[in-house]
Amino acid sequence: MTKQLVLMDHDGGVDDYLATMLLLTMDHIELLGVVVTPADCYVQPAVSATRKIIDLMGYSHIPVAESTVRGINPFPTLYRRDSFIVDHLPILNQGETITTPLVAETGQDFMIKVLREASDPVTLMVTGPLTTVAVALDKAPDIEAKIHKIVWMGGALNVSGNVEKSLEPGQDGSAEWNVYWDAVSAARVWETQIEIIMCPLDLTNNVPVTSELVYKMGRQRHYPISDLAGQCYALVIPQDYYFWDVLATAYLGHPEFYQLREWETEIITTGLSQGRTKVITGGRKIYAIDKVDKEAFYAYILQQWAR
Repeated sequence: MTKQLVLMDHDGGVDDYLATMLLLTMDHIELLGVVVTPADCYVQPAVSATRKIIDLMGYSHIPVAESTVRGINPFPTLYRRDSFIVDHLPILNQGETITTPLVAETGQDFMIKVLREASDPVTLMVTGPLTTVAVALDKAPDIEAKIHKIVWMGGALNVSGNVEKSLEPGQDGSAEWNVYWDAVSAARVWETQIEIIMCPLDLTNNVPVTSELVYKMGRQRHYPISDLAGQCYALVIPQDYYFWDVLATAYLGHPEFYQLREWETEIITTGLSQGRTKVITGGRKIYAIDKVDKEAFYAYILQQWAR
């Protein structure tokens, strides 16, 4: 069976590491590399944690690249701190050295190189803002033809966003953070012909991380990956936390668990609704994941992490 070529682009939040771990458990996927976009993290610990996770899972040949792009609206410091915590978890620090390579070139240049050199079109699995993708497209427009599709955790179509007005004055609450960090870059990707499959808040709001599920991970903690996943989720369980990036990534494992719906949309780049993904007649056609078999998804991630 020919493996599906995937390049991961995450932004160092707790669920980004878990999404990377899930991707590494998929036997039908060939992961060509991981780009860390410096958005929902401090980038050095995020890069370090990513390399340690890849080491732990036995895939030390997969390169990691640090993107140097910048967004417009920084993530709150409180969110970004988690990258330091994950990097210091005992399970990731059993060895003296990190084997997984950090490439010399920037994440955006690495993305260009991987896409140009790939034997077949590549799926981009993006669980942070679209900035690295947009910068790579601007630098090398030819790579658009090498992108099979983008599966992206981002946006809110017919529900409120998660950029709280209390944190970001002058916002109307319609934006989702991965768009809001850099709506101009999201709009740039919207200008392409690339197929986009969005996993929006409309879906993720219905798939929470529950105590029951985290306890189940604990009961299989003799598997190192379940142990790490349980530790990561234990960090965030006091908050309202959802399977954002993991839910989006699981689509690559079992698309049959999901239903897609086509929407016509635009990205609002200025004003009170900056970062909103707006449904508008005649807009850019994208697919959004509309429904998921929640029980099948929960069972799948528990099964994948039991290794």
